[in-house]
Amino acid sequence: MSFKILKFNCCGLDVHKTWIYACIGITDSNNRTEYKQARFSSFTKGLNELCDWLTKYNCTDVCMESTGKYWIPVFNILEQHNLWVTLSHPKYTKPMKGNKTDRKDAKWICDLYMCGMVKPSFIPPADIRELRDLVRYRYKLTCMITGEKNRAQNCLTVSNLKLDDVFSDVFGKSSRSITEQILQHPGEKFDVAPFVHRRCKTPIEEIQAAVDGAISKEQAVKLRQCLDHIDELNKHISEVEQEILRLSDKYEAALNLMRTVPGFNKNPMTAIQVLSEIGGDMSVFPTAKHLVSWAGCCPRNDQSNQKIKSTRISRAGSYFKPVLVQVANALIKSKKHPEFITRYKRIKVRRGHKKAIIAICRMILTAIWHILTDLKPYTPEGFLESRPVKEEKTLTTSQALNLLKLRGYVIKDDPLPTS
Repeated sequence: MSFKILKFNCCGLDVHKTWIYACIGITDSNNRTEYKQARFSSFTKGLNELCDWLTKYNCTDVCMESTGKYWIPVFNILEQHNLWVTLSHPKYTKPMKGNKTDRKDAKWICDLYMCGMVKPSFIPPADIRELRDLVRYRYKLTCMITGEKNRAQNCLTVSNLKLDDVFSDVFGKSSRSITEQILQHPGEKFDVAPFVHRRCKTPIEEIQAAVDGAISKEQAVKLRQCLDHIDELNKHISEVEQEILRLSDKYEAALNLMRTVPGFNKNPMTAIQVLSEIGGDMSVFPTAKHLVSWAGCCPRNDQSNQKIKSTRISRAGSYFKPVLVQVANALIKSKKHPEFITRYKRIKVRRGHKKAIIAICRMILTAIWHILTDLKPYTPEGFLESRPVKEEKTLTTSQALNLLKLRGYVIKDDPLPTS
C-alpha cells in the first residue's frame, strides 16, 4: 500500500541527548524516493553542520519529535537558518515495535512527514517562548514556597504551637512576629499583646493560650531554615516578575484587551500567564474551538460502535488551566457577571461542579480568542443572547416550579397589598 507524497524534499530528525540522526527523502517526478542519511553531534558545531548538510540537498522542510528538552536547541538553530521546522508529539510518530533503531526512526519520521501524516505542534515565536519559560519558572518557585510553608506548619504543629487556630494566615504580620520571638527566645514565656496587630479580631487570651507550647532545638533550627528559605524565594519571585513585566511590554495592547475579561483585571500576572501560553497571534487557531481543544478544556473524542466511552478532558494546558479554574471559581461567586453564573448553574444541575467549571473556562478562552482576533474589549452580549423557547420545551406551571427549585431558587408568595 502506497500513500500520496505531498513533500518531495523533506528531512526527518531523531533527536537524542548526544547525537542527532537525520534522513532526507528526495522524490523525483516518477515518485521514486532516494534517502540520504547522516549522524550529527548535538553540540553547536554539529548543529551548524546539520544546517549545511540540509542546504547541500536544498532541503528546507524538517520534522522532528519533541524529545524532552533536547529538541529546543535544535529547533532554535534550525529556526535561525530560516528552515521550516515541524515539531510533533511522539505519540504521532511512534514506530512499529520490533523494527526500531535510531536510523530507522529518522526514516520513519521522514516518511510520515513526506505523506502529510504528522500533526504539527503549536510553537509560539521566540519572544513568547522566553516569556513562557520565565512564567513557568515563577510557577515552580510559587510551588516551592507552598512546600516550605507546609514544612514550617509541621514544625509548629509538632511543637503544639496552635497559631493556625487563631490566625487566618500563619505567615502574616502578627503570626510571623510571634514566631520570630519564639525562635529568638525558645522556651521563654512572653506576652503576645505587643506582637499582635491592632486589626486582629482574635482575642489576646486565645492567642496567648495558642502559643503555650515548647519548641525543641532541632525543630527551631528546621523552622528557621524554612522561614529564611521562604523569604529568599519571595525575593527571587519579585526579581523574576520584574523581568517578566519587562518582556511583556511589547504585548501591552493585547494584555490590556485581555484584562477587560472578568477576573483578569485584579492581578497583572494573570493575563501575562495566559498570554505566555497561547501567544498574541490567534491566526494559528482557525476558530475558538481549536484554541479550547489545544488548551484541554473540551471533552475528548472516544467513541466506538455508537457508544461514548469517555468524555474526560486531556492533560494539555497544565500550566495555565489552573489559572482559568481559579478565575472561573471566582466568577461564579460574583453577581456582576450573570452570563457565567447562568451557564454554571445550568450545567451543574446535570453534570456536577467540575464539568461546570471547565465549561466556564471554555467560555473565558472563547472570549479571549474573539478579543485578540477582533481587537475589541470584552462584552457579555455574546453570552446573553435570548433563546426562543421551542414548543416541545414548554413546561407546565408545576414543572417550571420544580425546575426553579432544583436550580436553587427560593419561591415566595407575592406580598398582600396594603389597604
